[in-house]
Amino acid sequence: MKNLLLFSLIAFCSPSLFAQDSTKTAVPETFEYNWEGQDFTMQKYFIVFLKEGPNRSQSEEEASKIQQEHLAYLAGLYKKEIIVLNGPSQGDETIKGFSLYAVATKEEAVALASKDPAVKAGRLIIEALPWWLAKGSVVK
Repeated sequence: MKNLLLFSLIAFCSPSLFAQDSTKTAVPETFEYNWEGQDFTMQKYFIVFLKEGPNRSQSEEEASKIQQEHLAYLAGLYKKEIIVLNGPSQGDETIKGFSLYAVATKEEAVALASKDPAVKAGRLIIEALPWWLAKGSVVK
C-alpha cells in the first residue's frame, strides 16, 4: 500500500514522465534491399500532389500573399526535414507541384499538407500516396 501511495504521488507530481511528446513523429517504415550487389535501406515516404483547388478567384494581390505564405510554410517543413523534396510542375497542368514527406503515416502527411495556407484557402487540394525510395537518394 505504501509503495502504491508513493508511486501515485510521483506520478501525480511528475506527469512529464509519462507524457508523450506530440511534436515527435514516429519513425518511417524501412527495409533492407540488395540490388545488383549493393545494399540499400528502402524507406516509405509520402508523395503529396498539390492539385488545382476549387477556390482560385482571389484577387491577384491576395493570391500573391497566399503564394508567399505557401512557400514559407513548405520551406519551414523542409528546414525541419519533414519535406525532403519539393517543387512545382510546369504549365497549366492539374498538378501544380508535389512534396515528398519523410513521415511515418499517410495521415501525418495529409495533416501537415492540410495546414498549408494555399490548401486552407482552397487554391490547392492534396492527394497523398506512399512511395518507397532508397534512403538518402539524391536527384542526379
